Amino acid sequence: MSAEPGAYISNRRALSESVISECGGGEFLNRELSWLEFNRRVLHEAIDERTPLLERLNFLSIFASNLDEFFMKRVGGLKRQVAAGIVASVPQGMPPVEQLTAIRKAVSPMLQQQAACFNDLIQPALAEHDIFLLSWKDLTSSEREKANRYFHSSVFPVLTPLAVDPGHPFPFISNLSLSLGVTLRHPQHDENLFARIKVPQVLPPWVRLDEDEVGRFRFASLIEIIRHNLEHLFPGMRVLNVMPFRITRNADVDRDEEDAEDLLAMIEEELRRRRFEKVVRLEHGPDPDPWLRHVLMQELHITESDVYENCGLMDYGSLRHIARLNLPDLRYKPYTPVVPPRLADEEADIFSMIRGGDILVHHPYESFGASVERFIRSAADDPKVLAIKTTVYRTGDESPFIHTLIRAAEAGKQVACLVELKARFDEERNIYWAQVLEKAGIHVVYGLVGLKTHCKTVLVVRQEGDGLRCYAHIGTGNYNAQTARLYTDFGLLTCRKDLTDDVAELFNHLTGRSARHTFRKLLVAPINLQERLLEMIGRETENQLAGRPARIVAKMNSLEDRRICRALYRASEAGVPIDLLVRGACSLRPGAADISENIRVISVIGRFLEHSRVFYFRNGADDVLDGAFYIGSADWMYRNLLARVEAVAPVEDRALREKLWQMLEVLLSDQRQAWDMQPDGTYVQRSPRPNTPRLETIGSHEALMEIARQSSMTSEDAVHTRLRVAAKETM
Repeated sequence: MSAEPGAYISNRRALSESVISECGGGEFLNRELSWLEFNRRVLHEAIDERTPLLERLNFLSIFASNLDEFFMKRVGGLKRQVAAGIVASVPQGMPPVEQLTAIRKAVSPMLQQQAACFNDLIQPALAEHDIFLLSWKDLTSSEREKANRYFHSSVFPVLTPLAVDPGHPFPFISNLSLSLGVTLRHPQHDENLFARIKVPQVLPPWVRLDEDEVGRFRFASLIEIIRHNLEHLFPGMRVLNVMPFRITRNADVDRDEEDAEDLLAMIEEELRRRRFEKVVRLEHGPDPDPWLRHVLMQELHITESDVYENCGLMDYGSLRHIARLNLPDLRYKPYTPVVPPRLADEEADIFSMIRGGDILVHHPYESFGASVERFIRSAADDPKVLAIKTTVYRTGDESPFIHTLIRAAEAGKQVACLVELKARFDEERNIYWAQVLEKAGIHVVYGLVGLKTHCKTVLVVRQEGDGLRCYAHIGTGNYNAQTARLYTDFGLLTCRKDLTDDVAELFNHLTGRSARHTFRKLLVAPINLQERLLEMIGRETENQLAGRPARIVAKMNSLEDRRICRALYRASEAGVPIDLLVRGACSLRPGAADISENIRVISVIGRFLEHSRVFYFRNGADDVLDGAFYIGSADWMYRNLLARVEAVAPVEDRALREKLWQMLEVLLSDQRQAWDMQPDGTYVQRSPRPNTPRLETIGSHEALMEIARQSSMTSEDAVHTRLRVAAKETM
């Protein structure tokens, strides 16, 4: 290999410092630059040789996909602010124009790192395992013939070359589509002509040329095959130059919900508008043709600052095709989620199990299907269940939930489903499923005007011998069976009346016109969540000053709310030890003298996406497990606390608190996947020290998989022991 990962890590730190320093030494770090630092940590998983080889391809793809979304949402939003003439920002913040400049300064070297990682590290490593992603020049003559035959049989009929001339206007180019820009010239004229070929997404991005060979994989890219067959698309014309390119359009579309008579129609119109929104980024390959580049910039109405050169692949998402190769030794070891010990008896009634005490499940370590899916499936099939109410924020196309709810409605149960149409980039899917549910006779609600419904809750109403009893699931993640295998999330199954009454009130608030502003146990945004969090942080400050035990441990995806940050700063100044597990963007500045010396911010990146939100407050308790534990759907962001409907629930059973605390301890002590945030906003990855305990050196995700397996085995042993004892007693 031509470069070592360590060199890239050193460069990462240097480049990172040069950008983050532009934020100055103020009270808060810039959210956009902090998010880019998170994506840099994702890129590092591709650079890190400890990551299995095919998984490194996945991380290159994830990094690129994250960046696409960042440009669509965040850069698109900033450009809209600039266009609207907004020159100032929030107090101590960066004006939009300065943020755009800093973003470009941060992104450009990351793209160089990405290309160097692919070209210098991953491609040679793939070759060592007989996996070759070949350029046209590297193909043998027989392989070129095979590629050309494939072009004529499978590619040529699909392509639609679009020329630009007085009779053919510049074509519409869709968001994130991969294209070839071509400079043509008629043999009898000197004028350059522009043509565009869209690379079809319906075909595999990599074409295998040696399917008959076992254990050897030679691929040519679809874009290369098209590029070297252009004479068949433009017969009689001279092809002067070819430039692959890709555009990104703004997805931060302004909406006015207050004046919308029909929320569904408004979102459908927004989706139509988004297709034609302004271009915010043009990417092109190396050594671009200046004339082609100028034509695209002129026709797309962009400036030099919107153009990025890719020296590696144009579409890193295509690497998922290679990452799916059936080579298990080059991937993470397979893991099958264990059945939660309390739910081990598949024949038992799940409602009686919940009546025996709250059940806390941890995905993907514990099975989503054997817990949450089973709960909803049982509710749909149980004749004693009268009603089911649930929220849907993001759901997969293969999710069993939709069909289960339809079955429940067909069985005569009252089924209500709040479908959040405004879940960004899932709007179209959610509209489709909302209409399917409505046709099945389910009561579908589209959410509240001005607020996204982000809470993850299910309520089941059941007729029992002593009257109606409610059961609830309150979670940190979406009801999506696919992401439940990749995202870490918690879910609480309960029938405690104080909690289920609150969940019932929450649904009344969402589907009716309830103006309730108090809840017994539940913390609900935007009603009481922010204020209750501030109260609990303030209580830790008071306990510390009074000499009582105090500590805060909070796990979330992002941290940005300034009231919360300032409350944490005050707690730190009072001496409260604060550990914040923040996977993504963090505006709080940790470890700064005289303001946050007692605050640590830790980010864990790896096999699974850390998605759960868990909050712990010591609350003066002598025993750490007697503190206050909460799980829920809300990050500590302004939007989550004041512009979304969120639900956070206390976890009061001691055994379940122990489970949460064990998870927090594993993440806090991780010496493999954890990164420590520095006061300047940069991150340093931890390295195992000599004699470090094994569970700390293997990383949080491996450790928690191992703990889950051991817990399951212990539970099975206990069951077998009880069966043996029972058998002896009957002899």
